[in-house]
Amino acid sequence: MSVFGIVLFLLIGGMAFWMLLFLLGFVLPYWIALGVFEKMRPKRIFEDEAEH
Repeated sequence: MSVFGIVLFLLIGGMAFWMLLFLLGFVLPYWIALGVFEKMRPKRIFEDEAEH
């Protein structure tokens, strides 16, 4: 029964490791790029008021 616990622990730890690797490798740069593009985009204050 202790072998099952060790295997389960390694399986959950492995899944957590790969999820962190995915988050740091893909999601974090994507999130940063979206933030940078949002800051670079000019504000359209007057156009938004004219639409309403």
